[in-house]
Amino acid sequence: MSITKAEYARRRQRLIEALDTNSLAIVPAAREQLRSRDTYFPFRQDSDFSYLTGFDEPESLLVLIPGRQQGETLLFCRERDAEKEMWDGPRLGPERAAEQCGLSDAFPIGDLDDILPGLLEGRDLIYYTMGRFPQLDRRLQGYLQAIEHAPGNSATGARRAPEMASLDPQLHDLRLFKSAAEIRLMAKAAEISAEGHRRAMQRCRPGMYEYQLEAELLHTFATAGAREPAYPSIVGGGRNALVMHYIANRAQLKNGELVLIDAGCEYRGYAADITRTFPVNGRFSGPQKAVYEIVLASQQAAIDKIVAGNDWDHPHLASVEVIVRGLKDLGLLKGDAHGLIESGAYRRFYMHRVGHWLGMDVHDVGDYKVHGQWRQLEPGMTMTVEPGIYIGTDDAAVPEKFRGIGIRIEDDVALLRDGAQILSAAAPKSVADIEYLMRSGDLVQEALW
Repeated sequence: MSITKAEYARRRQRLIEALDTNSLAIVPAAREQLRSRDTYFPFRQDSDFSYLTGFDEPESLLVLIPGRQQGETLLFCRERDAEKEMWDGPRLGPERAAEQCGLSDAFPIGDLDDILPGLLEGRDLIYYTMGRFPQLDRRLQGYLQAIEHAPGNSATGARRAPEMASLDPQLHDLRLFKSAAEIRLMAKAAEISAEGHRRAMQRCRPGMYEYQLEAELLHTFATAGAREPAYPSIVGGGRNALVMHYIANRAQLKNGELVLIDAGCEYRGYAADITRTFPVNGRFSGPQKAVYEIVLASQQAAIDKIVAGNDWDHPHLASVEVIVRGLKDLGLLKGDAHGLIESGAYRRFYMHRVGHWLGMDVHDVGDYKVHGQWRQLEPGMTMTVEPGIYIGTDDAAVPEKFRGIGIRIEDDVALLRDGAQILSAAAPKSVADIEYLMRSGDLVQEALW
């Protein structure tokens, strides 16, 4: 299960067709990131570069040149080096990289200064997103200044340097719409991640530490072929569930509290993003269950609005309406539901939106508004749906039995031609299913002992 060379070629061709004729686009690879002294983090390729090439080496650069037949696609990458490869692993080298990726040609990255300035000269427009790769920014500015000040044929003796424009609008609009192959990879990432959540539920016990539950997730991911999480896992017990991006994962899990796990793996470049909240001891208390059922109902209401032709805001508004009604029924909000929504009073308990785009990046690219209007939902879009309710531990305005409850439920959803598909459905989320799975985990543990 992978993206084919033909699909990479189609992506590049679609992007080339979206560019001005006398232009050139530059897409750099990610750089290796220093972790400490001479130790580096595991290399993770830049998503834009990976989307267009499938090439997984640093010190690389893709150049797209429209206007020549169907356009030219050039790669600059590291040369073969037997001594360095003995230490750091094999390299493809320009010749094999061009063939493997289906590119027009490839050159050593060391030849960039000799080749790229000539390609830039005479162009009207250069597509390149400034600010992400400072060293390359300075290098390109140097090339363009040299072009502008070189002797020319004009009366002033100077040539006009090309204009610069970001490539993000064209490239990220392509990435927003997933192919069938991409959705299959995302479904696999969600399947692996769902199994991780199931394992965490079965292994959870009062007295464990949050990082021990995190280890159960990472074990599941790696065993299934997804070595890396898509983002730092959130494992928050009790009041830690109230912190949106809690990643310390150091606290001990207590009997009677809930634990919120927001975690997903990355599988072959594509992310999953799943959140489940469950009782540490395997049994929801009355107040926990009451709040949980509101969040679950609000999520279903949002998923029901993921329909082609609806706009991006429809699922969020649906989730807000259910949460406001539910909080009113519990006595946590008072007043007219419409007024509570209009005033934003509910944001005291539900302060984020219901989801985000999902793909190669966990918060994937793509505009949520187009010309100031919410974007319409279309087949091929993939997104998360993650409503939540968070009640402060010191909120004296709510009954004590509800204080400190933090619940979020998140699934990955692909909008297909025949409707919305929940990719992460294998992760239990009803109260009955969660409690049943956790009871079965108790039986397994007893059998092991």
